[in-house]
Amino acid sequence: MSENQDAGSVTLNSEAAILYWTNRFSVDREELEEAVDIVGDSVEAVAAYLNIDR
Repeated sequence: MSENQDAGSVTLNSEAAILYWTNRFSVDREELEEAVDIVGDSVEAVAAYLNIDR
């Protein structure tokens, strides 16, 4: 598990992190960035915004 994975926050600070989170949530980069902009970087908040079960 990398530092980006399941750390409680969605990090967008590297291409690897973005790839991980877009794959985890099955969304594209724009959707992921929008979710983080709107609800913050909490994994639970982003998942809820995207209507995804963690």
